[in-house]
Formats: sequence, C-alpha cells, structure tokens
Amino acid sequence: MAIPHLGRSARPAPLDADLRVEPGSFRDPANRVFHAGDDVLRALDETAAAHWRALAGSAFFPPLLAAGKVCGTEELPAESAPAAWAAVLRHERIPFVSHPYEWSFAMLRDAALLHLEILRAALPAGFTTKDGSAYNLQWRGTEPVFIDVGSFAPLREGEPWAGYRQFCQTLLYPLLLGAHLGLDFQPWLRARVDGIEPDQMGRLFRGVRRLLPGVLTHVHLHGSVTRRNAGTSTADVRAQLRAAGYTRELALATVRGMERLVRRLDHQPAASHWVDYQRTCGYSGDDRAGKERFVTDALTGAGRRRLVLDLGANDGRYSRLAARHAEYVVAVEQDPAVVDRLYRALQGEGERRVLPLVMDLADPSPGGGWRGIERASFAARAGADVVLALALVHHLAIGRNVPLPEVVSCLAGLAAPGGRLVVEFVHPDDPMAGRLLANKPEGIFRDYRRDAFEALLAAHGTVEDRLELPSGTRTLYRVALGG
Repeated sequence: MAIPHLGRSARPAPLDADLRVEPGSFRDPANRVFHAGDDVLRALDETAAAHWRALAGSAFFPPLLAAGKVCGTEELPAESAPAAWAAVLRHERIPFVSHPYEWSFAMLRDAALLHLEILRAALPAGFTTKDGSAYNLQWRGTEPVFIDVGSFAPLREGEPWAGYRQFCQTLLYPLLLGAHLGLDFQPWLRARVDGIEPDQMGRLFRGVRRLLPGVLTHVHLHGSVTRRNAGTSTADVRAQLRAAGYTRELALATVRGMERLVRRLDHQPAASHWVDYQRTCGYSGDDRAGKERFVTDALTGAGRRRLVLDLGANDGRYSRLAARHAEYVVAVEQDPAVVDRLYRALQGEGERRVLPLVMDLADPSPGGGWRGIERASFAARAGADVVLALALVHHLAIGRNVPLPEVVSCLAGLAAPGGRLVVEFVHPDDPMAGRLLANKPEGIFRDYRRDAFEALLAAHGTVEDRLELPSGTRTLYRVALGG
C-alpha cells in the first residue's frame, strides 16, 4: 500500500537515528507513534500487528486508503521494527497538525461524518474502531483524513462501539452546542482534552430542549446509562448487552442513525464585523493591487515554499495567492464564522492546499493534555517558511494592548530558521488605527510608531524590501529573519 507523497522522504530514515516519540501517542499501549527524520512511524505489539495484517487484507480497508479517507500507510520490513515491538508501519505525513478546537463548525461536522462513514464500512467486515475521538482525524486542506490506523480492531459479536462515548464528547456534543444553542464549541474543547461530559450537556438541555434532535438519546439516555453503570465493569456491561441480544446489525443501525443526525445539524453564525471586513477595511483599488504584487514577489523568490502561515487571513484572499507558490498554507482567523465561511468556500473550489483554522492570536492554542505536551501548542507546530501578517499588527498592539516588541517577537518566532516575515504596519493616522485608538485612553500608545516598528524588525533580521501603499498610511515589509 503506497503512501501519498506529502512531505516525507522517499526512503525511510534509519530507525536508530533521530527516533523521537510522539508525545500524543501513549494512550493505547498496543501501538506507539514515532518520528524518524521526516518519516512518521507506528510501532505495533504482537496483537496490534496481527490486527493490522487482517485489516490490510480485508475488503473494506484498501478502498478507504486508496480514496485518501485513511492516511497512507505501509508496513516496513520486520527488521525495521524498534526494539520490543513486533512490527512497524510508515504513515503519510500530514502537512500541518491541528486540533479540533481550532476547527469551524462545518469542519468538525465533516470530520464526524468521515469517522462514521469509516465505522459503517468496517462493521459489516467484522471490524470496529477502539476510539471515537476527534483527535483521530486531521486535514489535507479542506479534506478530512482518518489517521489512527491503530484504532482498528476485530469486532467481537454482541459488543457495542467502544468509541461511542469519545465520539459524543469530542464530536457530537460540540456540534449540538452549535446547532441547537448557537454556541461556539471551541472554548469547550480547548478546556478539556477529553471533551464535554454528558452531565455537563444535560444541564444545558433541560425542559423542551430535551426534545431537540439527538439530545434525548445521546445526551440524557447516555448520561443515565453512564451513571447507572458507574460501578459496573466494562466486561459486565458487554456481557449484559450480549445477553440482551445486541448484534452487529444493531450497532450498524446505530451508526447510520448517528450519520443522519450529524448531517442534519447545522450552524449559521450571526454576521459579525469580521465577516465583511474586506469590504469595510478601507483599501483602495491601488492599495490592493500594490499589496498583492508585494506579497507575490515575497513568495516567489528562493523557490517553492513548504509552509506559509497567513495570520489574520479573513476571507482567504492572500491564502489563495500564497497557495499558488507554496506546498501548504495555514490560514488563521479569530472569528469562527469567518473561518466557517472560508472553509466552505475553499471546499467548493476544490482547494486542498489551504487549511483554515480558528485561533485568537492574542490567546493562541497552548500545549494541552498530559504534562501540557500531549497536544502541541500552535507555536511549537508553526515553523513556517513565510509568515504573512497583513493588517494584523494594529489589532494586536492597539486593539489587544500587546506591546509592540512582543508582537514583532511573536510573529518572528512563528517562522522557521532563515524564514521570511511579510508584515504590514498600519500607521497611527490610518482610519482603521484611528478607530482603535479612539476607544483607548489618550497617549498610552506613544511607542506605536513606524520608526519604532522598523527598529524592531531590524533587531530580528534584515529588511529586504518595503512598500508604502498609495494611501500613504500603510507600509509593507519583507524581512529575512535571523540576521
């Protein structure tokens, strides 16, 4: 089974060289993920190796692999396995790892539907998944992909889906919050790596809300069963279900019902200032044309870029431009409604090189989970060849009161060694900066000046090019970092 080429080396790196354990891969002792050079490897114990070989020889799995719905995977020669492991797999490398609390509503829904589609294909073939976590999925641009190949296991007749609780807590419940209550789910998922508990959801869905689609069965009934069996072992619960006549057909019917439910869920966020920002931000036609030429020139030098970060991407105008000159673009925007609109638009365009993410850059994703490293922080995942920070600095420095030296240091820190920063400085006399300053005490931003900003850029690298836009109140800079 060949692996699609997505940034990995053509030949496997020697497994005894630079073998690094993936911090987020420890919860299933039957398999563990490692990194060796650019290769992503999964070591399997004897049982997991047997399951993998049965999976690879099944009728349902190879088509999922060929369609790109499961990450590219191949087994390496037995002698390649690290010590104490029975076998080793090599996986396709995902261009940029993201977390579910960085996704928009439509992204989470599409990820949930892929998970259910895979489970629906697996059950009739005698397989199930041990997990139901949103973290088992990643993205190739706007295309979700299932990455936890170690989660597949043979199905034992009469047993329920072991991943049901995880699926509810990390996928279904966040979708119910958005679809039924109009709440952004991102803060809920960011707060707890294991997702939202049934009891928490139950308190939000009382009275007539209990009758909303999916709530009675998957929130209240699920919570009741969980409480009733709190002191019962998993083996006893399985035995009770088998005795009650629970079958593979019932499990499949449940999955199909959940698919129908998830497809019905939708969330159309209320319009916000940011949704219409490109029309209201005050650029003239000449400004836009000059800005696009400057950004294009910055992206076309020194060969094709591996990764570009577009910070404050809004409607993705410059993300799309960057995608013409880069292997992959991560478009970061604070407003979930804006990201959701961008995701749907990119998906409709068939764009697979731009990944839109929800993130407040004044409060970016920290490290999370066990010891704060199970889920890597945004800064730890960045390392871009080019960082685009267009019409962003004034929002952080004035709108969020972040000291200007800290803003520049943060932007520079998101680039890989030797990377480039393309940044726009909005002068204090610009109308947009004026609006922000009007809401602040007079005189507290005396250091927000063009000369101070240029001095900070020079401290982080070499300013290779600059352009003052025709409006006269905005300047663009291209900085070679590390100088």
